[in-house]
Amino acid sequence: MEFIAQNVSLDQYQGDALAVGLFEGSTTEGLDLLNQKSGGLLQEILEEEKFTGKKDAKVMVRMPKDQSIKRLYVLGLGKEEDYSLDKIRMAAASAARLAKSNKYSSLGLSLPPLISEPAESITAQVEGASLAMHTFEQFKSKKNEQESGDEGPTVQLQQVSILTNQEGATAALAKGESMARGTILARELVSAPSNFVTPSKMAHEAQNIAESLGMGVNILDRAQCEALGMGAFLGVAQGSDEPPMFIHLYYKPEGTPRRRLAFVGKGVTFDTGGISIKPSSGMEMMKTDMAGAAACLGAMRVIGELKPDVEVHCVVPATDNMPSGKAIKPSDILVASNGKTIEVDNTDAEGRLILADALVYAEKLEVDAIVDLATLTGAALVALGSSIAALYSKDEKLVSQLQESAQKAGEKFWRMPLEDEYFESMKSLVADMRNIGGKYGGSITGALFLQQFVEKTPWAHLDVAGPVWSDKEKGYLNRGGTGFGVRTLVNLALAE
Repeated sequence: MEFIAQNVSLDQYQGDALAVGLFEGSTTEGLDLLNQKSGGLLQEILEEEKFTGKKDAKVMVRMPKDQSIKRLYVLGLGKEEDYSLDKIRMAAASAARLAKSNKYSSLGLSLPPLISEPAESITAQVEGASLAMHTFEQFKSKKNEQESGDEGPTVQLQQVSILTNQEGATAALAKGESMARGTILARELVSAPSNFVTPSKMAHEAQNIAESLGMGVNILDRAQCEALGMGAFLGVAQGSDEPPMFIHLYYKPEGTPRRRLAFVGKGVTFDTGGISIKPSSGMEMMKTDMAGAAACLGAMRVIGELKPDVEVHCVVPATDNMPSGKAIKPSDILVASNGKTIEVDNTDAEGRLILADALVYAEKLEVDAIVDLATLTGAALVALGSSIAALYSKDEKLVSQLQESAQKAGEKFWRMPLEDEYFESMKSLVADMRNIGGKYGGSITGALFLQQFVEKTPWAHLDVAGPVWSDKEKGYLNRGGTGFGVRTLVNLALAE
């Protein structure tokens, strides 16, 4: 899909469809010329539908055959004081879906910019339309056809014109396309099955990103991880026939970087629970247990394309968690690469084990901040639902930057407490700690476990178990992997 910026008035746009956004209570005077072109039909339908610009309201008008556009969409944007970049994404997604449903190949978008962020408003429109139009068809033998099979091939939306006179529009368009590509990469890695997305496939994806964008990459195999003492990571990996891969992908700008970041992503490509095996119901969704790693790789692709003056490292411990004669057992003790010992009470609490060694590795890179993303606990999903991720950190500056980055991305996080007292439930009689805590506060105790493997560097843990998958189409989300976290990480890297 191609995106272009056009500095033309509404009545001069030429294409299949035109979408115009209006705030609640705003006048329709700006649509007078379009109303004339419709022969007065636009105003008639607006009055019939009692359109006032309320959020998600839509009016569609088929234009006369002699006009330059076939259909006009008027979209309600809600109250102007509630307007945000994510509402721009949602409106662009709605317009793109309408154009697709009407089998149009070109669409014009006229949405008011957010006054404080005009360039980002253009970027958001590109993100919204691109992500709404994304479909995951890698494993379908017949692509781009109607689900009913009897209406012929679907017409693809091929060109979206952003109607704007904003300076720097071309760069804003390019940024939006890059953000969408990175998010889609993460979506497709999460949606694909684990017999295709293996640890080796994750490593191959990192190598492709490095080679195509001039980045550095180190892939550590089992022997190299053993040499570094990564007993926690390798303990999880020992039950699988798939070889583990410890991935370090990094971007270094020209000149001195103004700061250095590390993103650490949980990369369990399939989680059976190990010996503490999960119930069969819903186990198929455990292919998504590498969504944190997928988000980190997607973010690195965007960073490699945008080339900010920030050094960024992506660390991904990738492995399956499988039951076998070689698998770790409850009561086994593992030694992490910082020398701390861990009693394994439950082999299904494996994500924190592989992240322990990854966090130790990341801190040795001497970065200014570490952020890890992990589908770590079902407790986060119970606490916050499927749309909100948990944020843990004691560093106020990093929390503030993450919250601002997430708000710009339209991704929801809720700050949770790191209650040190709760770590008491993780103390072991025979080791430094157990890998699970008590019955309650599971997301908190998971975060407290990870905290033991970061000594001095500002650190944040993002428990993203809920928002990485969508069961329904909504806004710019489709069913499947969402790519959650990609844009928040990129915004954090770009933040001043």
